[in-house]
Amino acid sequence: MNKLIVSPSPHDENYTKTSGIMLNVIIALLPALAVGCYMFSVVRPLILTAVCVTSCVLFEYICRKIMKRPNTIGDLSAVVTGLLLAMNLPVTLPYWMAVIGAFIAIVVVKQLFGGLGQNFANPAITARIVLMVSFPAAMTDWVIPKIGRDAVSGATPLALEKMSSAELQEIGQSVPSYSDLFFGWDIGGCLGEISAAALLLGGIYLIIRKIISPAAPLTFIGSLALLTFITGGDPLYQILSGGVFLGAFFMATDYATTPITAKGKIIFGLGCGIITFVIRQFGSYPEGVSFSILLMNVLTPYIEMLTRSKVFGAKEAAKNEG
Repeated sequence: MNKLIVSPSPHDENYTKTSGIMLNVIIALLPALAVGCYMFSVVRPLILTAVCVTSCVLFEYICRKIMKRPNTIGDLSAVVTGLLLAMNLPVTLPYWMAVIGAFIAIVVVKQLFGGLGQNFANPAITARIVLMVSFPAAMTDWVIPKIGRDAVSGATPLALEKMSSAELQEIGQSVPSYSDLFFGWDIGGCLGEISAAALLLGGIYLIIRKIISPAAPLTFIGSLALLTFITGGDPLYQILSGGVFLGAFFMATDYATTPITAKGKIIFGLGCGIITFVIRQFGSYPEGVSFSILLMNVLTPYIEMLTRSKVFGAKEAAKNEG
C-alpha cells in the first residue's frame, strides 16, 4: 500500500538552492573584480577582497555559534556579502576599517535581525554608508589607475563632471570619455564600480540564469537616465558613472531586501532612480546609489503590501469595532 507523504514546499527537487544562487552571484561579480584587480595593481585589491570575505564568513560562523543556531556559512551568502562589501570600498581603505564594515554587515545588519532573509536592509550597502559617515577621509581617497604608470589620487567621474575647466586644469584631470567610463580606463572609484562593461556582463549573466529579474535594474537605470535628460544633463554619462550598474544589478535585486512582486520591483527601481537623481543633482555628495537603495529597502514591506495580489474570491476581514 502506497503511503501519502506530507512535506512542506518546495516540492520541486530541481529548485535552485541558496548556495546555487549565491554561487551564480559570485561568478557574475568576477569580471568586475578582475578589472578592478588589473586596474589597481592586483595585490592590494585581492588582499582587500580576501579581508572582507574572510571577515564576513568568520563573523557569521562566530555569531551563529554564540546564538546557538545552525551554522549557515555553507550557503555562501556571507561570501557574497564580503565580495559586495569589497566592491563598494576604495582600494586604499585600511584593512581594519574593512573588518569593521564586515562586522556591521554580518553581525549588526544580518544576524541580529535573524539571519539570511530576515535583514531589512542590504548588509553591504549599510556597511558602506556607516563607514562613509565614520571615516569620510578614508572612504573618499580615490585612486586613479594609470596603466604602465604609478597610480595617483584624484576625483571620481561624478565629481569631475561638476568641476569647471579651471578646476580640472588645476588638479590635472579631465572629464572621462564614454569609452573610459564603459571599460574603466583611468577611472577613480570603488574597487568594483569602475567598469560598467564588466558589471553589465555580470548582470546579463544573472538575468539569463534567471537569478534576477530585469525589472528593477532597468527601471532604476532608465528612470535616472530619463530624469537626467529632462533636466538637460548627460544621461549616458550619469548611468555609466559611479555605482549605478553595481547597485542596479547586484544590490537592488537582493531577494531579502527588495520586493518580490513584479509591480513592486518596478516601483523599487523607480524610487532608486529618482532618489539617486535628486542626491546627485541637488546634494553636496556626488554619488547617491547606496543611499537610494537603503531608503527603498526601508520601504520594501510597504511596497509589497500595496502590490501583492489579492486571492480570488477572498474577502477582507472585518475590523473590530468597539
